[in-house]
Amino acid sequence: MKTSAGLLLFRHTSDGLEVLLGHMGGPFFARRDAGAWSVPKGEYEPESESAWDAARREFQEELGLPPPDGEAVPLGEVRQTNGKVVTAWAIEADLDPATVVPGVFSMEWPPKSGRIQEFPELDRVEWFGLDRARAVIVKAQSAFLDRLAEHSA
Repeated sequence: MKTSAGLLLFRHTSDGLEVLLGHMGGPFFARRDAGAWSVPKGEYEPESESAWDAARREFQEELGLPPPDGEAVPLGEVRQTNGKVVTAWAIEADLDPATVVPGVFSMEWPPKSGRIQEFPELDRVEWFGLDRARAVIVKAQSAFLDRLAEHSA
């Protein structure tokens, strides 16, 4: 079973609660919106790293910025349709998406071409109100939004 951990930043605005999501990079998600946004997260090996340490490390790798300090609100786990178990925490913080310097990954593209290309882990990072976030986030991760909304009520 693959495990992943991440940090969901949130802020209170005059329009209500907003969350920071990342649009998954690479050719598979390039033209997709719904289901192509995620909590900034990444995989880890539970035997060698805690979920909390992985969430902070992956935030740095995915966004190129240190994870913010602040009270970490545990949002628990979800199981995605691909079987991956994701653990997340929410931290109240403001972040300018323009300051993000995403990490990259390499893959053969186009398939069977023998060409290796680099793509950003996240090609966009944006703040969303909860309703809009629910419309675009990976389906299983919407539970994190519900749990954050309950915590913030």
